[in-house]
Amino acid sequence: MSGQQRNFGNVAKPKILVEDAVEQDITEITRIYAHHVLNGLASFEETAPSQEEMLARFRSVTSAGFPYLVARESGHVVGYSYASAYRPRPAYRFTVEDSVYVSNASRGMGIGSALLKALIERCENGAWRQMLAVIGDSANAGSIALHSRLGFRPAGSLMSVGFKLGRWVDSVLMQRPLSAGDATLPTPTTGKDALR
Repeated sequence: MSGQQRNFGNVAKPKILVEDAVEQDITEITRIYAHHVLNGLASFEETAPSQEEMLARFRSVTSAGFPYLVARESGHVVGYSYASAYRPRPAYRFTVEDSVYVSNASRGMGIGSALLKALIERCENGAWRQMLAVIGDSANAGSIALHSRLGFRPAGSLMSVGFKLGRWVDSVLMQRPLSAGDATLPTPTTGKDALR
C-alpha cells in the first residue's frame, strides 16, 4: 500500500508508507509498544517487554503466516499492526485478532486507519473469515471509533476483567467479516495448509 498525502485546511498530512515489517523494525516497534504498556490501557501488560521478547513475538506471528505491518514516515516507524490467531484450538483457524499501535507523537494523523485498512486487505487475501478486536478499556473512544469506521460491529464487553493503573478495566469486543465471512463454507484450499 503506498503512502498518501492529504490536505486538511492549510496543514498537509505527512506521507505515510504502510509495508511489511522486518526484523530491523523491532527496536522502534518495542519503543512504541513500551509507551502503551507503561502509560495506557490498550494493552493489559504492565511491564514493557524487552526487544528480544518483541523479536520473538514478531517471529512467531510471521512464521505462522500472519501479516505484520509497519507505517513509516520519513523512514521512521510511527506505528504497526498485525494479525494473530484468536485462539489456538483448530476450530478457530479462520478467525484472527488484530492489534494496532501508533506512536504517541503521531496520534490523530490517520496512521491507525492506514494500518488497519492494510491489515484487513491482507487478511481478506488469506483464508481468514472473521477479524476480532479486543479493545482494552471501554473508554478507548479512539480505537472503538477506528474499528467502527472500518466495518467492525460491537460483539460484547467483558466488564472489569483487568486491573491496571489503579483501576478496573473492561475489554470491548468488536468483529467484522473478512471476504465472504460465514456466507460460504471453507474449501480445501482454505484449510490448515492454506494458513501457512
